[in-house]
Amino acid sequence: MEQKLRQALSQRQKLHISDPHRVPSAVLIAIYRKQGEPYILFIQRTDRVKDHKGQISFPGGAYEEEDESLLQTALREAAEEVGLMAEDVQVLGELDDFRTIGSGYMISPFIARIPCPYQFKVDGWETEEIIEVPISVLLDKSNVRRSKDFLEGEEIDQYYYHYQDKVIWGATARILKQLLDILADILSDEGP
Repeated sequence: MEQKLRQALSQRQKLHISDPHRVPSAVLIAIYRKQGEPYILFIQRTDRVKDHKGQISFPGGAYEEEDESLLQTALREAAEEVGLMAEDVQVLGELDDFRTIGSGYMISPFIARIPCPYQFKVDGWETEEIIEVPISVLLDKSNVRRSKDFLEGEEIDQYYYHYQDKVIWGATARILKQLLDILADILSDEGP
């Protein structure tokens, strides 16, 4: 699956959104195999962070001047928030840029393969806990709800992915939807 995902990502045209009024940021979507099944790593943010308190997200954050690129931002933040070291990350590609509603961020998502098992380390300041979600659960249409919202006057779809007692929503869910659409195509090509 990882090789087909890398290929699918390399063949698509990434939508770059340039907006000087938004804070550039990046997230790392870490995919790994656990007990033979592909998983995605999420975090639950603490109530101490400035934005998106208590929300479920991918590891990531705002670009800082010392970052050489948005990819480095994603890798630095993953190391800080969950102890995922850059040398253990194999980047597969990127998704489109996404705008947040209300908090003023422009998010560049990077997809990566990581080893499993992995000795994650929750920082406790930004990250409350790590949430490991099987991709099969996210692809199950009975676990997702959809509604409409507005972003800068434009009507958009909002998604709510339910896993156990958690709900993944907001920009994270919109990013996740784009990834899941790509994965669904890959998995349907592989057959049963």
